[in-house]
Amino acid sequence: MAKEIERRFHLKDDSWRGLTEGEWLKQGYLSVERERTVRVRIKGEQAWLTLKSNISNVSRHEFEYPIPLADAETILAAMCPLLVEKKRYRILHGGHLWEVDEFFGLNEGLTLAEVELAGEDEAYARPDWLGDEVTEDPRYTNAYLSKHPWPSWGRD
Repeated sequence: MAKEIERRFHLKDDSWRGLTEGEWLKQGYLSVERERTVRVRIKGEQAWLTLKSNISNVSRHEFEYPIPLADAETILAAMCPLLVEKKRYRILHGGHLWEVDEFFGLNEGLTLAEVELAGEDEAYARPDWLGDEVTEDPRYTNAYLSKHPWPSWGRD
């Protein structure tokens, strides 16, 4: 069974910029509930359907399946009125891959970092540019941001 364990953080500064090139992601949600989400994502010329269910604030079951790009584009246009658009930067630090998401569109101005772990208690080295942890705040999930854009609930 697929399992995703990740921690999410604000960034305290822009010193991470220039460490890597980013890639554009566009995603929409067919189901946005804390207990389960269904997402369609496009990255470049590839697309996926992803299903997630909550285990804890840090862990989720995650199942991801490639789908035809044309299908993903149709699903996003026809069934997902609120999209999450972001540029993702992948940065290797301390033996872990960090993903920094710079949001655009309705969530413009928000930038978050996340790291996937093998276990909820796994130790990891914190990059200097990492700010406060927001893993336990469900507002910072992409699913929540799709329905409640960040500027509508204020900047932290």
